[in-house]
Amino acid sequence: MPTAESDVISIPGTMHAAVYRGGSVVNVEEIPTPSIQPGEILIRVEACGICHTDLKKIEYNLLAPPRIYGHETAGVVAAVGAGVTRFRPGDRVVAFHHIPCLNCFYCHRNIYAQCPVYKKVGITAGFEPAGGGFAQYVRVMDWIVERGVEKIPDDISFERATLVEPLNTCLKALVRCDPQPEDFVVILGQGPIGLMFTMLAHRTGARVAATDTIAERLRVASRCGADLTWNPRAIDVASEARRLTEGRGADLAIVAVSAPGIVEQAMACSRPGARILLFAQTSATERIEASGADICVGERSLFGSYSASVDLQKQSANLVFGGELPVQELISHRLPLVKIRSGIDLALHPGPKSLKIIVQPQRWS
Repeated sequence: MPTAESDVISIPGTMHAAVYRGGSVVNVEEIPTPSIQPGEILIRVEACGICHTDLKKIEYNLLAPPRIYGHETAGVVAAVGAGVTRFRPGDRVVAFHHIPCLNCFYCHRNIYAQCPVYKKVGITAGFEPAGGGFAQYVRVMDWIVERGVEKIPDDISFERATLVEPLNTCLKALVRCDPQPEDFVVILGQGPIGLMFTMLAHRTGARVAATDTIAERLRVASRCGADLTWNPRAIDVASEARRLTEGRGADLAIVAVSAPGIVEQAMACSRPGARILLFAQTSATERIEASGADICVGERSLFGSYSASVDLQKQSANLVFGGELPVQELISHRLPLVKIRSGIDLALHPGPKSLKIIVQPQRWS
């Protein structure tokens, strides 16, 4: 239960939350506000981004209901449990829902997303832990409090702070890709994740080509550092990549969207010896086809990257908070919790100008 310090911020006995009840349905309901245990904190959620990882779980009913999703969470500490010294009520914070143990086989090899503790979700608004950010309050468990919570500077909005976790996932992947200043990089897909990759790749000094079928996203990509923007419905991406690299193709191709044929396109636009990163291929039912010779004889490296790295947590926070990256370009919609279903629909079927959609659980209209 909260300590006496919880009296600093009034905490209601019940709250509103968007509860997944199965059948691809999410409804806003009134449920009990979570209680916390020693070592834990309670966060009043001010903003939470809608992420396609959660959308897939809802749309395809991947996990048993009931659940409260949402993991790009920023808010205010409302209460602290016994023994918590790093935080106090009133602190503005962003919280990661996965943190590794740092002691297991995978952690010793810096493969944190495969750590059994990392796979446990450490934030809940109720029911089976699932992130909980689509609710007015979340309970943050002790191992997350220890290493997975970062303070937000006073001059940074909660909406901007929600981007720390997704930026971390992209930064982790780009560190693995290791683009060099002389490299030619093609980033396929310019949704919020693809645009983050464009920002980060531009920061390395590499020459960046961004692809998307939505014209407005290509315009945003230019503002985020893309040297070239291509609509694959109008331009042969592979031919253009070869034309600009003396017939070779891209040194690095990043697949930041899931779409039929997209991995094959990444292979086609890359040179022999290139690196090809799969970032959006998270569904167990998704299948890709590739020529064995393109990988073996062509000596290409095909690999994946998933989720965040605790080693890059502070760096990703500093990149979002410090103003070096134009992350404000990513936020297109801010919606109250009661309109979360329209936000989910918009994220699943993006309009010409929709990018990152932020839910604000404390807002009513």
